[in-house]
Amino acid sequence: MATLVLVFLTSFIVVLYSTPALIKVAVLKRLIDVPTEDRKIHKRSVPTIGGIIIYAGTLFAFALWYSIDDMLYYDKIFQSVKEFKLIVACSLILFFVGVKDDIIGTAPVKKLFAHIVVALILVLMGDIRITSLHGVFGVYDIPNWGSVFLSIFTYVVVVNAFNLIDGIDGLAAGVGFIICCTFGTWFIVANEFPYAALSFALAGALGGFLIFNFSPAKIFMGDSGSLVIGMFISVLSFKLIEFPIQNLDGVWVQVSKPVFVISALIYPLLDTLRVFILRAIKGQSPFTADRTHIHHMLLDCGYSHVKTVIVVYIFTVLTIAASFFSFYFKEATLSLITVLMCSLSFLFTVIHIRNKHQKKLLPK
Repeated sequence: MATLVLVFLTSFIVVLYSTPALIKVAVLKRLIDVPTEDRKIHKRSVPTIGGIIIYAGTLFAFALWYSIDDMLYYDKIFQSVKEFKLIVACSLILFFVGVKDDIIGTAPVKKLFAHIVVALILVLMGDIRITSLHGVFGVYDIPNWGSVFLSIFTYVVVVNAFNLIDGIDGLAAGVGFIICCTFGTWFIVANEFPYAALSFALAGALGGFLIFNFSPAKIFMGDSGSLVIGMFISVLSFKLIEFPIQNLDGVWVQVSKPVFVISALIYPLLDTLRVFILRAIKGQSPFTADRTHIHHMLLDCGYSHVKTVIVVYIFTVLTIAASFFSFYFKEATLSLITVLMCSLSFLFTVIHIRNKHQKKLLPK
């Protein structure tokens, strides 16, 4: 436990004390986002390369305190080191793709290609994948081909979901912080300390960054941050879902792991699914930038940036709490339906408030 506190504090302090210098460099080198498009909601130029320090702080803290001393078996040590190497290698790919996009832009097709390459490395070389739904919709073991396809698809969706919610001050960083703390706590209970360390390393980096990214933001994370965060959270999600249930005890045995993960990721997943459906109906590319996200709808309700992100934070925490209904239901599918119903209720409430607010603005 003491090591995990050190991991969190290390990444937090690195980001906290390094970000002001990064902001100065970004301004001097004109690495800023100028609000020239109507869809952009900020009114001033803001540095966009915050992901550099998030990635550096996370990797530094995790590597500094990464330990295999508590692993008793050689095969577990070998697998842990192998996974660590592949995670670092894949994160470097996405980091440089994100930096390039932040500075000069990258075509969506090229970014998608990078996602698929990273997913193939993680799934085929690292064997970091989903092999079972653990009773959700009555499905347990998945055929190997289905496991590979589902894992690659899930990875691409999760990474792009985090990229898409990085639209207002403090949203992606705050939601990521909540998810990482939630997953880190779960891995502590499961005695899986290497992945608890990764969770809290990223949580500490996001916590430090959030001080500068909360409204009014002094710096944005950009794709260099959102892509790497999405990749780390995808890996943590896969490892949590695949963790052997016999190594758990107490209430955690009865909580459905897939439902727990989905509930933590529900906001980015719900927002991405809704946006992609709307764009498909309009005949647009799913990667077309617009102002149809849920957080934009909350802003249209008259909410400030601060109030909007706090609403999303509370929604995320409540859906995570709702996943524990599986302890009482003893049924994964019913628990998932409960989480989805709560999410849809939230979405319809936001739509209703937005429409009601817009009617008030119409001339009488």
